[in-house]
Amino acid sequence: MYSFTSEGGLVTTYSFAAGASGSSAEPTLIQGADGNFYGVTLFLGQAGNGSVFKLTPQGKFTTLYSFCTANMRNCADGSGPTGLIQGSDGNLYGMTSFDGSFGGGTIFEITPKGVLTTLYSFCSQAQCMDGYGPQSLMQDTNGMLYGTTVARGAHDHGTVFSLSVGLKPFVQANPGWVEVGGVVGILGSNLTGTTSVTFNGTAATFKVVSDAYIEAEVPTGATSGIIQVAIPGGTLNSNFSFQLLH
Repeated sequence: MYSFTSEGGLVTTYSFAAGASGSSAEPTLIQGADGNFYGVTLFLGQAGNGSVFKLTPQGKFTTLYSFCTANMRNCADGSGPTGLIQGSDGNLYGMTSFDGSFGGGTIFEITPKGVLTTLYSFCSQAQCMDGYGPQSLMQDTNGMLYGTTVARGAHDHGTVFSLSVGLKPFVQANPGWVEVGGVVGILGSNLTGTTSVTFNGTAATFKVVSDAYIEAEVPTGATSGIIQVAIPGGTLNSNFSFQLLH
């Protein structure tokens, strides 16, 4: 793991080594809402089947979970994790390429403290019609998880899937940072009929462009924080805090 200074200097934050920390870190490192970095290793870890880890900005490394350990019979939790996202509830969601209850890989949830729950095991349908080996995962603003598998399905070339795990709908700012007076695009679902948009409690002028997109001007007096969009069915919060540029 490494970073670059503003002058272009390379700083090594953490070096992986064969053993419990894992090896072959996947390139899908994310920064969580808590400021820490989260990622996965494809191999090794406690049982040699990959791990989920946390790394603080100061370089403190913690293995949150090791896959396919002795207490997980037949690797029901999966092996070979390939990526992570952070859901709108603050927990992490990811995939394993192999094993699980039916041998086709898994979708899992893990808390920032390392409590893992297997949400779905692939190849649970006859002839693996649901797919084998999940390789991508995202959360839509409607709360659903969507992704792809690399193989099996009706034509043995993979599948596109959705998975509902009860996550609430949200809105997402694009970009996530701008100065007062700038225009921010807000992505969401069922936005037609929006009655208000606020930036950390300060009301903004806005225009509903479509059912999935709003443009809003960052108001004077706004501060960094949550964007809220009021729609007829309730209030949608942004999945990450908006950052005000000064």
